[in-house]
Formats: sequence, structure tokens, C-alpha cells
Amino acid sequence: MKKLRVGILFGGRSGEHEISLLSAASVFNAIDKSKYEVVPIGITKEGRWVTAADAERLLKGKTSSESHLRAGDPEATPGAAVLAKGEAVVVPPEPHHRGSSAMVPFETDALARRASDRAINVDVIFPVLHGTFGEDGTIQGLLELADLPYVGAGVLGSAAGMDKDIMKSLFHAAGLPIVKHVTILRSEWEADKKKTEKRVEKALKYPVFVKPANLGSSVGISKARDRKELGPAIAEAAKFDRKIVIEQGVGGKKKKAREIECSVLGNDILEASIAGEIVPATEFYDYNAKYLDEGSQLIIPAKLSKAESKKVQQLAMAAFKAVDCAGLARVDFLMDPSSRKIYLNEINTMPGFTAISMYPKLWAASGLSYPKLIERLIELGMERHAEKKRNQYSR
Repeated sequence: MKKLRVGILFGGRSGEHEISLLSAASVFNAIDKSKYEVVPIGITKEGRWVTAADAERLLKGKTSSESHLRAGDPEATPGAAVLAKGEAVVVPPEPHHRGSSAMVPFETDALARRASDRAINVDVIFPVLHGTFGEDGTIQGLLELADLPYVGAGVLGSAAGMDKDIMKSLFHAAGLPIVKHVTILRSEWEADKKKTEKRVEKALKYPVFVKPANLGSSVGISKARDRKELGPAIAEAAKFDRKIVIEQGVGGKKKKAREIECSVLGNDILEASIAGEIVPATEFYDYNAKYLDEGSQLIIPAKLSKAESKKVQQLAMAAFKAVDCAGLARVDFLMDPSSRKIYLNEINTMPGFTAISMYPKLWAASGLSYPKLIERLIELGMERHAEKKRNQYSR
């Protein structure tokens, strides 16, 4: 039986580039090689694409910038040595319908013939890309244009899941419980800082959390306990996006919210994992707490009642549907430690995917091993593509 040819796409231009390398290395090591022929496809931080031997060396290299990231699978070999100097081998693709799916450069017929050796011929793409340009619908649009099956959410679900402002609007429209928040524009902040601060304080009580609307791994997020901290927090978030989301802290000034997470799997028919809890060593689970500092705890299963666990699972699947997600997502919640009220925080459509990341760990604890999870996600990607092929695009 012919092996399915799987392209593992990783790297990218986002601030989560190194995390993507760790995730891809774990997938590359764990995927069943007896069932799948694996093609590693890397994207440099500058946006150049490298494949085959260069991309595989990327996963086996090691640089000082990511050698200290503790979120990687100990069995994986993190790294991105060739990304700084890899040669471009792929440019934006056009649909290719000659038997197998492929990425083929936009070129004239004569140039295309010479470039045919550079096409990436795969049956399905597994994009292990986190953050901007990988999890926000951009790479998904490219794959749609190329008519390639791929793992995970489509253009709409990816874009909505990345933009915290739009995401919250969709959650609110679906009647899901979210925390009080306001969204401001960088241009508004720069035009009148005092007016913006007053607007935030009129709507919310301190402490507040200030976040770039479009970014992952808690990059650019700060906690502001008063107006003195609010200005610098907004300025920090404004470095990363034109939209800034400011949320009222759950638990108030005296208590920290409990951080609960749940993994969702499926397309139209969904499954939710058991819930887990993160106890950060710092004020909240920021980038340093996730990847650099020691001390944060992952508690699986979370210490919740049966009713609370069921509610988390139901809300996780409802959030998945609200943004029209597909394949996989990790849904994050905040629980008030006093009232035990549960708030939907955000959805992550391509969560960290090392063998020791929360998404696969929750499924492993629910009875689905890491290699089987990879297999199921590939099946879901193929299934979704087949469903889409039923659509007519002309009369």
C-alpha cells in the first residue's frame, strides 16, 4: 500500500519561530514512518522556504537562541541552523492537478518547466506553524489556493482564532461567558493617551491584562495594577499590533484566576479531552513562564468537580464552533477562585505541539497517544478537504 506523503511545514516569520521548530521536531520523530512518507518543509524568519535535506538539517541543528527553551520534547533535536542561510526553493504556488498535489511556482511556461524539480509533491500538509503568518489564516489561504489538504483550521477559523478582538465578538454572539474587556487602536493611544486611559478605567476595574490582539505565546502581554502601570503596558502591546485588547482581571486585586485548558479534536463532530490546569510560577502564564523559567506546574486532570469538568468541555466545543474551527484547538479558561465562575479566555488553533505540550498531554491523559493523535489529525485534514471538494464554485 502506497504511503501517504505528508509535508511537515514549520518555522515561519513569527515571534514563535523557535517554538514551531520544537513542535515540528517532535511530530517528525513521533509520526508513524511505516504509514507516512515525511517531507520536512521549513520557512526562514525572512520568509524563504527550504525543503528536503536543508529542512531536515534545520531540525537537527542547534543554535544558542533556542537551546534553552525548556518546552521541547527531550527526545527531539531543536534547532534552526540552516534557516539563517537556507536557499529559497519554493515560491507562492498555483493549483496543480496532475495526479498528486503539489506546490508549483508562479512562472511562465518555460520557466515553470525548469522549476518543476522545485515543486513540493505531497498528499497533505501538516502546518506546525504558530502565531503570525502561520496560525492567522495566511498560510491556510496559500494552501487553499494550491488545492492542498492540510491539518487544522481553515482561513476563517484561523484568522478569527488569532484576533482576540474578533474572537471575543464571536464568543459573545454565541452567548459564551467572557471577561469584561475593551479594544483600543494604537492610533487612538498615540493621539491621546490620557483620554484612552480614562476610557479603559471607565469600563474596567484594576487589575487589567493588556494584550496585542494578534499574537500568541503571551508575547507582549502585561498586567497593570493601576494607571501608572497601564500606560507602559499599552505601549508594550502596541509594539506588536495595531489593536490592543484590555481585559479585566478575574479574581480581583487579591486573588489570581485559575488557568484551565481543554483540548478539542474533530471537524463537524467534536471530542473534548479532560481538562488540565496550569499553575504559573509568575503572575500569569507569559512567554517566560511557558518556555524559559522553571517552576510552573501542569496539573492533569484539573482539580474540578464533575459538573465543572463537563462545563469546561462543553464550552470548549462551543468555542470551537463559534470561530468555525477545524481539526484541533486548545481552549483556555479562567476560573474565579472565589465564585468558581468559569470564563472563556481564548482559543488557540495551532497550539504548542511537542510531546510535552499541554494539547497532546491532555489527549494522552484522555487515552489518545501522541502518534495516534498525529494520525487522527492527518485523517481530519484529508476528510475536510474531501468535504470541500463537494462544493461547486461556478454554475
